[in-house]
Amino acid sequence: MKKSISKVLSLVLALAFVFSLAACGGANDRPSFPDFQEMADPAAAFADWSAAGDTPCASFVTTDRRFGKSQLPDVEPRTACRLTAWRGERVSAQLLVWSAQPVERLVCTAGVLTSDEGRLPESAVRTRFVRYVMSDEFACGCCKRKPQDFAAVLTADMLDERPSMALEACTVRPVWITVDVPQDAAPGLYRTPVTVACDGDEQRLELAVEVTGRTLPAPSEWRYHLDLWQHPAAVARVEGTEMWSDAHFEALRPVMKPLADAGQKVVTATLNKDPWNNQCYDAYADMIVWTKGADGAWTYDYAAFDRWVEFMEGLGVDKQINCYSMLPWNNELHYRDGSTGRFVDVTADPGTPAFEELWVPFLTDFTGHLREKGWLGRTNIAMDERSPEEMTDALDLLRKTAPELGIAMADNKNSYLSYPFVNSVCVKVCDRVPPQHIAGRRAQGFVTTYYVCCSDRFPNMFTFSDPAEAVYAGWYTAACGYDGFLRWAYNSWVGEPLTDSRFRTFPAGDTYIIYPGARSSVRFERLVEGIQDAEKISILKKEFAAKGTPEAASRLEQLETLLSGFATITPEKGWPDRLSRAKRKLNELSR
Repeated sequence: MKKSISKVLSLVLALAFVFSLAACGGANDRPSFPDFQEMADPAAAFADWSAAGDTPCASFVTTDRRFGKSQLPDVEPRTACRLTAWRGERVSAQLLVWSAQPVERLVCTAGVLTSDEGRLPESAVRTRFVRYVMSDEFACGCCKRKPQDFAAVLTADMLDERPSMALEACTVRPVWITVDVPQDAAPGLYRTPVTVACDGDEQRLELAVEVTGRTLPAPSEWRYHLDLWQHPAAVARVEGTEMWSDAHFEALRPVMKPLADAGQKVVTATLNKDPWNNQCYDAYADMIVWTKGADGAWTYDYAAFDRWVEFMEGLGVDKQINCYSMLPWNNELHYRDGSTGRFVDVTADPGTPAFEELWVPFLTDFTGHLREKGWLGRTNIAMDERSPEEMTDALDLLRKTAPELGIAMADNKNSYLSYPFVNSVCVKVCDRVPPQHIAGRRAQGFVTTYYVCCSDRFPNMFTFSDPAEAVYAGWYTAACGYDGFLRWAYNSWVGEPLTDSRFRTFPAGDTYIIYPGARSSVRFERLVEGIQDAEKISILKKEFAAKGTPEAASRLEQLETLLSGFATITPEKGWPDRLSRAKRKLNELSR
């Protein structure tokens, strides 16, 4: 029988030992991290290491590429890497270590970045090992999947803050280096040594970061409207905590903090039972418990909803609360029978008396509750990929019963024009919203974004996707004029998310972009990179347009020309190189 991941993690934690702080540079209070066994590499049988030398090698490599665990890298050794960053920006580099001989203890240490102008805090630089998880292929996109029917590939994605690792013979281990430049850093060229130690034998490389005079605002102030759907129940299952308990919220904190730090604007909340009919590994747990008394009167317990929203607010996610849904995917709701204490399932199709009988009292009570909490002005009733007929019936009732509530919709029917009053519209990436429509909605204070899902080959963030696709998503936002981006899901973890990212109905990695234990991923880091680029573009466009000088007009024209090549989801061959050149040009235009 397949063990639950919570039991596996508990066993691993019990067996784990505490690693020395000195093993890998970065934070001063680095916790211990348990290890786990990566799955076997299907490509190992075809690997050829005959050209490898006798000693371990280390080199800086591009962040645009995932390197196979068992494949001898075909790279030109680079002992130095130079990055460019605004103050307040996060930038990344990738280091690759490989060896034909086994290494019992691989350690990577980054020093303090220093320049003639001063030094950055020790905590500004982090080194994390890139771990390998099993992935598959796009193939049929959204379809039922059995592992044996799809190509399996071990892919480098998870970022693990372990202080050391063993390196098996004839294998590769990437190392991800993250630099968080403080907003008050003095402009200048900063350098630090990066030491790679293989069983004590050291190789020294150099990382340089040019900090410009530009400043990126704090993530909470970014204009980019980021909406990655959260899944609290997945955290409860993996961490083995009771749903909505104190221990659950303590486990949620480190998982949700990186999302807030990426500029997340939306709290994902639910109104009744699982609105997606349990399409995930874990069903969404109730946030609001509906109870029908023996006299037919309704009461609503908002305790979990309130605590969840307040929790996310405390982390800085406080712009929108999107509540799913008046239109669950199977049109099924449930309530607790006040006499028996048991839950009763009911079907309530839009436009029927049952629909109105259930929703009118709730919407009325919910509006009053939100007003008391001070949340009414930023709470939306959210619908996800529902038919125009169902949408029309639900929205008619909603606007009649609770006109003060906002409305959000994820639209895969290209039907948003039928609902000009919807304040938060998110369209499928293949359904472009014309710039004039976006501008008109923005003038009303409305938000227009796009989303990707299991049916979208590009740009996406599957575990097998090119890492640069996550950056491209930000450039696509800017090129098309959207306000931001939506993706399901942030942490809807599969059965064994630390080792196997495949799922029964979606391409691998579609359901989560961050790993248990608050481990980031190559995909998440690069998504943030693209968001930062979009934010920089927004800042520069506004500044150049306001100046009105010939030089500013020229720079604005160059920026618009630069963006025009990224308003497509079918880019030409070699697009990662073009994206890299565009990023360099963006920094040039900002000087």
